[in-house]
Amino acid sequence: MAFGVKREELNAWKEAVSRGEIAFLTHFWLDPRFPDITTVTKVGCSDVQRLTSWCIEHDLPPQYIHNRSPFPHFDLLGPKQREILQQEELWDQLERFRLG
Repeated sequence: MAFGVKREELNAWKEAVSRGEIAFLTHFWLDPRFPDITTVTKVGCSDVQRLTSWCIEHDLPPQYIHNRSPFPHFDLLGPKQREILQQEELWDQLERFRLG
């Protein structure tokens, strides 16, 4: 279950993904499969080859890309989520979701 994201943020993410940009969207998330995880960052890009390359550059397994048209994305969770948000200097998402 996803929550804590504004419609404007979601629309901006969708537009960036559609343009073939690497785009980040963090939101609160609850899933019984991951009881200790409360947030997820969706890293999206409509250019799946570009998203695959991005995953490889960040030591992430591209086979876990959710290849769902029109918004393919990779879900970042846990310590790797925090690490990549820091690398990308997405301080607002780190602060807002208390990941810093």
